[in-house]
Amino acid sequence: MNDPEALARETCLRMLATSPRTRAQLADALRRKNVPDDVAENVLVRFDDVGLIDDEAFAQAWVQSRHRGRGLAKRALAAELRHRGVAEETVNEAVESLDPAQEEQTARALVARKLPSTAGLDPTKRMRRLVGMLARKGYSPALAYRITKEALTNEGAPPETFPDPPPPD
Repeated sequence: MNDPEALARETCLRMLATSPRTRAQLADALRRKNVPDDVAENVLVRFDDVGLIDDEAFAQAWVQSRHRGRGLAKRALAAELRHRGVAEETVNEAVESLDPAQEEQTARALVARKLPSTAGLDPTKRMRRLVGMLARKGYSPALAYRITKEALTNEGAPPETFPDPPPPD
């Protein structure tokens, strides 16, 4: 294709047809296709103007989808959005839309789902595995510890067998 603007439009439309993308993701794709920066910027501005690119909507949808589907917490969601080139202010707004009570409820559900697979292990090892699972999903150490300790205590594990809690966030 000799027309860089047509290449840029086609590339962006093809990418947007499969899933929503951030402006930064589209800009990176255009750079890889060697589209001149000024042409890429013009196409991206036009796509922005007509509403085909909306980083705010992308971030909101991403947060809700990944929290519901994978159980990710604010910290992990923010990292994923930053990795996709979403502006820091937009990242902060999107993750703050996640209700802390909803986040805690999701953490409890994750622990409840994982708990049976740790049955038979000593309480310290169970605690470590469950807290580690929540930490990998972006939950704070204090929240992960508290929820895991509650779940194990409710199951009958003696609280004195647990390691000391992490320092508060």
